[in-house]
Amino acid sequence: MDWTIEVAILPVTDVDRTKAFYESIGFAADHDHTVSDEVRFVQMTPPGSNCSIAFGKGLTDAESGSRPLHIICVSDINAAREQLLSAGVEVSDVDVQAWGHFVYFGDPDDNRWSVQYLPYRYAS
Repeated sequence: MDWTIEVAILPVTDVDRTKAFYESIGFAADHDHTVSDEVRFVQMTPPGSNCSIAFGKGLTDAESGSRPLHIICVSDINAAREQLLSAGVEVSDVDVQAWGHFVYFGDPDDNRWSVQYLPYRYAS
């Protein structure tokens, strides 16, 4: 039996601003439903991913930016960094380590992300 991670909840202060941010870096908007005056659910998925993020109104009591670092994997760290820069995102330089290459950024609510490239996955 497979166990898969489907959704990670992000705490945010402005749902529309957050949705626009993630759309600008290429995430697809899967769902945007206002359930009631107290609940709005937005789910977005990065290109090629089986795991999504969700945020909205009434989904979590956590403070925005309070979650631990989220990690997303890519096959080309330089292209990922350029895509983020093209969208106006403040992103770190590439951090090359023996186990992988990384760039870091945050969303408008300072939910922190590590973008990682693992060379051994793409070695021929």
